Amino acid sequence: MNITEDIKAYNEVINEHLNELLSGNDDDLKLITDAMSYSVQNGGKRIRPYLVLKFSELGGLSKFDRGALSFACALEMVHTYSLIHDDLPCMDNDDLRRGKPTNHKVFGEATATLAGDGLLTLAFEVISDAEAPDTAKVKAVKALSELAGWRGMVGGQIMDLQGEKRKLDSREFNKMNALKTGALLRCTARLGLAAAGCDDEDTYEDADEYCACVGRAFQIRDDILDVIADQAEFGKPVGSDEKNGKTTVLSYMSLDEAQSLAAELTDIAVTSIKDYGEVGAELAEFAGYLLTRRK
Repeated sequence: MNITEDIKAYNEVINEHLNELLSGNDDDLKLITDAMSYSVQNGGKRIRPYLVLKFSELGGLSKFDRGALSFACALEMVHTYSLIHDDLPCMDNDDLRRGKPTNHKVFGEATATLAGDGLLTLAFEVISDAEAPDTAKVKAVKALSELAGWRGMVGGQIMDLQGEKRKLDSREFNKMNALKTGALLRCTARLGLAAAGCDDEDTYEDADEYCACVGRAFQIRDDILDVIADQAEFGKPVGSDEKNGKTTVLSYMSLDEAQSLAAELTDIAVTSIKDYGEVGAELAEFAGYLLTRRK
């Protein structure tokens, strides 16, 4: 499998479905739908919806199952809302996202805030309307609300903000990353397997370990790229973590040590998924791809 071609093929289907879900026809609400669409359609690697679809296939669904696709797009909406809010002046105060002006730079802070709110709530509407069994929808709502909420991604974000005021100790730092980045990545497995009607606890545990390790390695790679990346390729300001006084993995270890840790975590992720046939092999290749990404 050519991993870049596979990602491209999945992204085309994901983007088409996202555009379909975000197509609004109320002229009075055009400003908010334009603001929501601006950030959703502003590129993006689509890592999370890609993984949702892969885990749905691992659970036995056919490729691009409509229910799983809706779950995948709902998760991408939640991820995008978090980025819009993360870029706001009251948080990271970033001017660029994926090489383009951030939402609040185009639409203003108030509209950007509401665009994030709109995407968050739309995600649950999309799950409710998905072509999937009600039991799968309930599991999906539970997973997304839990892992995106105050005990998941939001909790990680508040710890991240605290890390701008003081250096987090290693326990706090690892917990922050497990919540801020890792929670939504862990959600990919729960959504995909729920869509497939999977009830096997061992499968959920193996998938969760894969996602947790990939999530931690992903954040380490982000911290590394914030130092070494080319800004034009990275798509957002390089060195923003240091400028904002944030605690990162490089607060605790050297660049080489961080790269070694990311590689070790990727190996654990690959081992956890190696017995799951063709889809397991594809997920292993994807983990390796994330380890060496440049943006």
